[in-house]
Amino acid sequence: MGVPFEPVLYRLVEDLVDSAKSGQWDVAFLGVSPARTTDMDFTGALLESEVGYLVRGGSSISTLAEVDRPGVRVGVPEKGQADSVLSRTIKNALVVRGPGLASVLEMLKSGRVDVFAANKANLFEMSDQLPGARVLDGRFAAQQISMAIPKGRDLGMAYARKFVEDAKSEGLVKAAIERAGLRGAVVAPLQ
Repeated sequence: MGVPFEPVLYRLVEDLVDSAKSGQWDVAFLGVSPARTTDMDFTGALLESEVGYLVRGGSSISTLAEVDRPGVRVGVPEKGQADSVLSRTIKNALVVRGPGLASVLEMLKSGRVDVFAANKANLFEMSDQLPGARVLDGRFAAQQISMAIPKGRDLGMAYARKFVEDAKSEGLVKAAIERAGLRGAVVAPLQ
């Protein structure tokens, strides 16, 4: 494109979302949610990441079906997709919210929660920090990751939508997933 690139880093996704109106960034890559569409427009999905569960080594929980039981505490990053889905669907287990991935991992390590729910790309990364931990087979949702642009940039959004579809059809997204070693993610279908 011939334009300079400057990464803008945020510790928490909420901080990135909150800054959408401030002009601090031009393009972001994150999951789509109804609340986020207030201040951002989204392309079609680039990739899909399964959303599932991580348990500590030695946990008696070995399947997705065993999570929604009385007495099971499920840790989720607050306001993330796992929080949104499980808050509506969990009937017997207790959903416990933390301010971000690191805090929920600490809750799992300390035993304050029995299960960590998030997208599997994050869960596989977190499992590497917790010896014996395992990501359960299956998923309870899939998170679509898209390119986001602050509202009001219609020409930029038209370009971004075409760019995303071209990147998927040309194999660029698949190559990026493989290069990053992103476990639990697949290229989103073409739109």
